[in-house]
Amino acid sequence: MLSSDAFKWLSVNIKMASGPLNLRSNREMRMMRRAGLLVWKAHQTVSQMMQPGVQTDEIDAEVDALYKQHDATALFQGVPGPFPFPAVTCISVNEAIVHGIPSSRKLQEGDIVSVDTGCKVNGWCGDAAATYRVGRIDGPTDRLLETTERSLNLAIELMGNRKWWSEVAREMQSLIEAAGFSVVKELVGHGIGRQMHEDPQVPNFVNDEFLKSGDFELRPGLVLAIEPMVNMGAAEVKVLPDQWTQVSVDGRPSAHFEHTVALTSSGPWVLTGPFQEREQVE
Repeated sequence: MLSSDAFKWLSVNIKMASGPLNLRSNREMRMMRRAGLLVWKAHQTVSQMMQPGVQTDEIDAEVDALYKQHDATALFQGVPGPFPFPAVTCISVNEAIVHGIPSSRKLQEGDIVSVDTGCKVNGWCGDAAATYRVGRIDGPTDRLLETTERSLNLAIELMGNRKWWSEVAREMQSLIEAAGFSVVKELVGHGIGRQMHEDPQVPNFVNDEFLKSGDFELRPGLVLAIEPMVNMGAAEVKVLPDQWTQVSVDGRPSAHFEHTVALTSSGPWVLTGPFQEREQVE
């Protein structure tokens, strides 16, 4: 859908990874955890601000201040495109799926707000997204959010006991479609490490092209940004005139949840989740 090389992170085609998968050591995973914890803290800040009347650029400013306080580099700000992305968060409201630009728009009761953000700490990246409720939302939309988050949690659970990513993606897709929703197929997750977007590409669905040339083995050391994007109606997307924001083609609500997840020898480790007392983070 978008052809320039600088724009490929917006919309991708499933393809074979360009080289061997990056497998991280335990120490490198612990380094990534530092970035992941800061991203988790950013989402705690975001969650507390989800009230009617709050402007989306006010949310972005708070996350920006948090990153600066911890000497972290925001991953999104300055990403090249028709113009450099201007914010540290992507904030996408209601029918917007991803890459919404924060603005003076005020949130309203009943909105759903997808916030995606990431940062780099000491050369290592963390990336996570969640869709938030502003006050009370209607039942079908609430079920959309629950289903999308459940598909992410299912993927994390399955990572440790499946051999190939296609096995995980197939079950994610089945869960979403059984609930009556659509998996967005023009946008997928990704590997992550020193850079925000690394191989492999990580779809939330399975098709013949992926099975033929894109599937990858789930091995300890793999770190993935898993991010189901789910539409209430049609799966197709379109880009708004701002040339960044991707919305559902039929204008119906969309949800987005993401975690950076490391596969260790003892199972999956959610690097962008809350701190656990047993952890040793360098």
